[in-house]
Amino acid sequence: MTKTVVLAGALDTKGQEFAFVKKLIEQAGLQTLVVDFGVMSDPTLTPDISREEVAQAGGGDLARLSSGGHKDEAMKTMATGLAVIVHKLHEDGKLDGILSMGGSGNTSIATAGMRTLPVGVPKLMVSTLAGGDVSAFVGTKDITMMPSVVDVSGINSISRVIYTNAAAAIAGMVKTDIPTGEVKPLITASMFGNTTSAVDHARGLIEQQGYEVLVFHATGAGGRTMEGLIRDGYIVGSLDITTTELADYVCGGVLSAGPERCLAASQAGIPAVLVPGCVDMANFGGIETVPDKYRDRNLYQWNPDITLLRTNEAENATMGQMIAAAANAATAPVAIVLPLKGVSMLDSEGGQFWDPAADAACFDAIKQNVNPGIPVIELDHNINDPEFSGYVAQTLLEMLK
Repeated sequence: MTKTVVLAGALDTKGQEFAFVKKLIEQAGLQTLVVDFGVMSDPTLTPDISREEVAQAGGGDLARLSSGGHKDEAMKTMATGLAVIVHKLHEDGKLDGILSMGGSGNTSIATAGMRTLPVGVPKLMVSTLAGGDVSAFVGTKDITMMPSVVDVSGINSISRVIYTNAAAAIAGMVKTDIPTGEVKPLITASMFGNTTSAVDHARGLIEQQGYEVLVFHATGAGGRTMEGLIRDGYIVGSLDITTTELADYVCGGVLSAGPERCLAASQAGIPAVLVPGCVDMANFGGIETVPDKYRDRNLYQWNPDITLLRTNEAENATMGQMIAAAANAATAPVAIVLPLKGVSMLDSEGGQFWDPAADAACFDAIKQNVNPGIPVIELDHNINDPEFSGYVAQTLLEMLK
């Protein structure tokens, strides 16, 4: 059965470019399905799904959007409509990959549609913005961003090469079969440099029991991606041993995953073990980027580009309340395990972040706010001690039974 690449874009301004790519993709032996989400002048390439259909799917009126006086509304409506259509095409088996091209407007709308697709479905965005911070467009999905180098405006000696490469890239991704491997139930685990030995040990124990453990670096994007996979239904259990992204949320650090971090497992109804791992540290860039209000605090230069702030008692109490709230929302087995001899490698006796009072503020807040019946286990170990990581691994395995 011939596979289909969906081409989505504003065909009033980008029709020539999409026609060029469409021809190349079809020459590669694939089908194309063209979706138009432009709202201004008439499309210069005939679409398979019209802008009227996209606007309707987004709950809007194309005539109103085309008047030119409601650009913000038009962007939101067409993004919503494209997301609905793209999701439905994939559900119906009519989308094996998706490609779009354009500037900020096209990128915003097209990637909204791409983010509705599961991880693994090829997604390629040729964008004028691809050389900068694209986190808002990519989100937690595997969207490939390709810099357009020049503006997506006609065919010239540079863009011809870029568009050809883009067509070849999406065709290659769609046509390539994924090698088969053993399918195992998936477990997520959060990790940081300061909890690497703990996660490595726990992962080995869990995988010995027939599970596959997906490890996510707790960098903000890592936590969001991990929880996105949980919400999408891929995961059967969560070993959330490194909840450090809460520290960045509370302190305004650079690796925050937002206020809902730790909630996904509870909302998805899967077993979870929660640990206040690396809540002793919030992350900033180079030492010169640390906000003035923190300059007299305990700071540690992890490397020239990362400075760690030791969190205080008040900040730890807030994080403890957040961890308790996540556990309280659980609809499946959940347990909280506390490492009484330190929550990170730096937070060990004699270490630069060793602060039993700050740790206790987090632990006490958890115990004071967690619902009765939810286990809170205190272990007289550092988080990286094998006795601790072995215990949390075995706890999760017991829940999974």
